[in-house]
Amino acid sequence: MKAFFEGIQYLFVNILFAPLDFLRSLELRTWFGANLINWVFMAICAAAMVYWIKQLRIFDEAGTENQDTTAHSFLK
Repeated sequence: MKAFFEGIQYLFVNILFAPLDFLRSLELRTWFGANLINWVFMAICAAAMVYWIKQLRIFDEAGTENQDTTAHSFLK
């Protein structure tokens, strides 16, 4: 049973967390490079927000959005 948990430890520590260890060592050289994952996630979220707002504007201009307060049963 001990070998099973040591195998899990080896998988996570030496294989799956290796990219994160690289980013941690990269932090001493460049802060922006070490936070590359954060920048990518922020760019994805910004693109999703722009797309969402554009879709809201399309439905608002078409007049198909139901803004009545009774549109949902829990708002009655």
